[in-house]
Amino acid sequence: MFNSILTLIRGRAFDAEQAFIDRNAVSLLAQQIREAANAIQSARRAVAIAIAQNEQEKNRHAAIAGRIADLETRAVAALQKGSDELAREAAEAIAQLEAERDASGKAQAQFTQTIGKLKATVRISEARLQELQRGERLARATQQTQKLNAACDDNSGLATLDDAEETLARLQAYQSRCEIAASAMKEMDAASRQAHIIEKLANAGCGAPLGPSPDDVLARLRERMNSAA
Repeated sequence: MFNSILTLIRGRAFDAEQAFIDRNAVSLLAQQIREAANAIQSARRAVAIAIAQNEQEKNRHAAIAGRIADLETRAVAALQKGSDELAREAAEAIAQLEAERDASGKAQAQFTQTIGKLKATVRISEARLQELQRGERLARATQQTQKLNAACDDNSGLATLDDAEETLARLQAYQSRCEIAASAMKEMDAASRQAHIIEKLANAGCGAPLGPSPDDVLARLRERMNSAA
């Protein structure tokens, strides 16, 4: 029984761990990509250092070869002069330099091999990193889409959208009424100004009168009175 409980606890812990990883998978992926990018950058620096060291070794190899050639020339000259002791000393120095030259050649070969492997590793790693970065961008976009879909599936989210659409419709209707009212006011103001100008012109005797004047009314009344008499 006790073993079963322990097994259950371990199972629950594993499930919780996996659920936590799933919930934070995008953040975890982003951090892993950052760490991989840093590792690739370190590999690039290692390649650059190896190339620099190889160039130094090439220069050292060339310098040793030059010294060997110079000593050989001088040793031959010593032999020609009968200076066997000097020629032997030169030969000993040449032997040491040739050993250094051979060691330098081996070092160059190792550097060349190492550089080739490092470059290949960096190229492959960079390609994998780029693929991971594309995958991360896609995962983030998918995550945002899923969050939006979840919000739309939630009743409260749908209610919020409905409320927002209703508010927008009311706002648009109100703005439309305001525009219509403002336009009507402008038209009424324009008509009022035009009517006032026409009235002034008519009162000044310019054009037909707009209505009967008091004099016209009195004349009509007198005419009616005379007709009755």
